[in-house]
Amino acid sequence: MSRRNTISREFFSTIAVVLVLGLSVMCAIQTALSAAYFVQERRTALNDILNGASQLCERFAEDGSVLTRPLDDEKAREYARSGFDLFTTSSGAVLFIADENGDVLLHTGSEDFTEQPIPADILAEMDSGENIFKTGTLGGVYNGKYYTAGRRVEAGGYTGYLFAASPMTALAGYMGDMLAMFGISAAAILLLCSLLCWVLAKRITGPIEDISEAARRLGSGDFTARAPVDGCVELADFATTFNNMAARLQTIDNSRGQFMGNIAHELRTPMTTIKGFIDGMLDGTIPPEENQRYLAIVSQETGRLARLVQNMLDITKLEAGEVPIHAKNYDLWQTVTDVVLSDEQRIEDGKIDIQGLGGPPLMIYADPDFVHQVVYNIVDNAIKFTPAGGVISFAAEKHGNMVEVRIENTGAGIAPEALPFVFERFYKEDRSRGMNTRGSGLGLHICKILINLSGGQIHAESEEGKWCRFVFTLPCGQ
Repeated sequence: MSRRNTISREFFSTIAVVLVLGLSVMCAIQTALSAAYFVQERRTALNDILNGASQLCERFAEDGSVLTRPLDDEKAREYARSGFDLFTTSSGAVLFIADENGDVLLHTGSEDFTEQPIPADILAEMDSGENIFKTGTLGGVYNGKYYTAGRRVEAGGYTGYLFAASPMTALAGYMGDMLAMFGISAAAILLLCSLLCWVLAKRITGPIEDISEAARRLGSGDFTARAPVDGCVELADFATTFNNMAARLQTIDNSRGQFMGNIAHELRTPMTTIKGFIDGMLDGTIPPEENQRYLAIVSQETGRLARLVQNMLDITKLEAGEVPIHAKNYDLWQTVTDVVLSDEQRIEDGKIDIQGLGGPPLMIYADPDFVHQVVYNIVDNAIKFTPAGGVISFAAEKHGNMVEVRIENTGAGIAPEALPFVFERFYKEDRSRGMNTRGSGLGLHICKILINLSGGQIHAESEEGKWCRFVFTLPCGQ
């Protein structure tokens, strides 16, 4: 069974239940209100009929007889029956009179009446002087159900009980019509609901299926898979998020492939050099008196391999968050001075002028080891690419809650097209001061990671052929 059918069925089931319950409640309320209205309307109408019938009883009493005992005069009997039949014809109500014992003396209906007398408790209730109103068979007086209104009457010195009754079939018919209307309405609404649910489910599940298909392609290794951004806002946002994730995975996959290729290249070059020199010494191609010289080159290349492996391990640990950060407040110039002093011999050999060291303490809040590594990597590159008689200058100043550090050197600088890539892994460009063909291409990438972990940012600036500057920020200390 497809996902779309499942969602459609769930939509339909939920909405159908809500609609049916709503219609049922409305029908129940309407039925109760209608029943109450019918009862009240019948009660009022039957009481009005009793008023007219009571006056008719008084009119008959003027002839010397009352309707609470048999009429001796057949003409008077027919006259009385005709008067009550007139009420029945005009109102649809049944009129009848009972004597003090509850026996029915006269009634205008015949098919629904039984020979049962009026129950004594009903007569006693009427003796209190109040009109009664009953629903049902009136204690077995009728075969069917009626609305019945009754009162005690006195005419010509005699006492009797006058009743007006109306069948309850009208309410039953109305209820049947209402239930039929409810059934037809419910069927029509459910049919419309099923159509709307199918359309709505299709609009929802269509984009979801597109995203699922893109996810299956992505899972199978196709990192170019993308989901169409359409549908409602939530689904469009979902598709956009998925596409962003796919783009990041594609970037990571491309970076991984490039990374593996770069590693293979970086490892192959020194290893080829080492193997060539060692093979040359072993097979006699390199004379014995040159062994010492070539062993020095082998040692240099071995050191390069060791540094490359160490840098790769450092990057892996940094990106995995395995290197703890021990930030503290301390003077930035202390680290910069220590780095310059550690490279003093190389600076002197290269006849490089150092400017900008010293000044009042400038407190930062960072890990001293992180900052030392950043400054060391940048200064190391500066020394490599600053020509004899060139200048390496340092500057630092506070901007808000951050300290901006600038390390600049004269020389060839970085080509404009290389500036956006100087912090990427293994990126090298012969004219750039930050990447030497003899280096690993990881030093500046490590700088970027360390600065980001410290809460700052780093970027490069350059004017090709004149100077190059690295600028990074660190949080202020106290």
